[in-house]
Amino acid sequence: MTVRIPISLWDASAKEQDYHSPLDGDATVDVAIVGGGFTGLSSALHCAEKGMSAQVVEAAQIGFGGSGRNCGLVNAALWLPPQEVREELGRVYGPRFIKKFGSGPEYVFSLIEKHQIQCEVTRTGTIHAAHAASGFRDLKGRHEEWVRLGEPVDLLNRQEVSDMIGTDAFHGGLLDHRAGTINPMGYCRGLARAALAAGARISTGVRATKLRKDGNLWKLETSKGTLNAKAVVLGTNAYTDDLWPDLKRVFTTIHYFQLATKPLGSEADHILPGKQGLWDTGQIMFNIRRDAFNRLLVGSMGKVVGGVNGGLSHRWARKQIARIFPSLGPMEFEEAWHGQIAMTPDHLPRIYELDKNLFTPIGYNGRGITTGTMFGQTIADLLTGMDRADLPLPMTELKTVPSAPIMSRLYQTAFTANQILKSI
Repeated sequence: MTVRIPISLWDASAKEQDYHSPLDGDATVDVAIVGGGFTGLSSALHCAEKGMSAQVVEAAQIGFGGSGRNCGLVNAALWLPPQEVREELGRVYGPRFIKKFGSGPEYVFSLIEKHQIQCEVTRTGTIHAAHAASGFRDLKGRHEEWVRLGEPVDLLNRQEVSDMIGTDAFHGGLLDHRAGTINPMGYCRGLARAALAAGARISTGVRATKLRKDGNLWKLETSKGTLNAKAVVLGTNAYTDDLWPDLKRVFTTIHYFQLATKPLGSEADHILPGKQGLWDTGQIMFNIRRDAFNRLLVGSMGKVVGGVNGGLSHRWARKQIARIFPSLGPMEFEEAWHGQIAMTPDHLPRIYELDKNLFTPIGYNGRGITTGTMFGQTIADLLTGMDRADLPLPMTELKTVPSAPIMSRLYQTAFTANQILKSI
């Protein structure tokens, strides 16, 4: 019997059961969905709840891509400040998108509650921490706009953020009360369970190999059979391959890595005592959180270089923890992993209708939990008659980013250099 190696800490620690099932030959469905992550499973759940027959095909396992490798911060809106979102999307779509995605965490939490998903959920907010005085000035501008919009976001001075995090390493922060944390793989598997209960079908270990039109139907050829479908959803985001021409060229792929310590016991109780997740304002972003078992997780942009017990990323993680929480002493680590993020030039996601009844939400820019979940709901609405004018952002034509492969390599070089620099 082959022993499967966990892809992340979340894969190993999630209480929700994994789900494995092959595709049992050819089938005809209302909607065929490629990808068993947040987007695909949310699409399947919402489509099934609206009475459609939905079939998910996943090449590996549930949550194998970014969904199971995520940091687990359930943040509202985007990395961009709301002012920039409004400027990019205009007076109609800008305010609508900000409002819709500001409520993203609440919708995720409502699904967790409704379906009793076991995913170590906390609802105490997240902290956007200022890595320097310049970062705090940026946070002030964000805070002013969130207050103007009536959102529950607090500006924290240096002492207040120090008390909340357990370190004086940061210059202040924003506490977003809308947000929280989860075990992302637990949430993903919970969505799968809910989708199955609603009547959707999910097949794992099934790779989609070809997609073509046949009259009014789509034919999705896979490694285990062919699906005939009225509509198709590609829910692959940063793990998009060559199934549809040029789709994987509409974003730049970057990597994000995490290391998790072994459970620390009571010695870590002073660190983020409210269990908020933290991300900083640095150009190369850094995050900290503590899970339900008192493991400390730290991460940043780039790949794991080396392994959990040694190598560059291991040295980097030990150095960062020693810098921020010097009282802890040397750390032993339990898991190390990285995943992929699809970054768009304007840092906004997209919904493309690639052909009639062929949709893909894509380009989540590191906000997969809320974006994937809400776009899954949107796809179900579109397939049941939603007016495109009511979308949270306009549909646009597919536009490739010619520099994406080069930029991806340049980013990775810079991220590795950052690990080297901060490991000295």
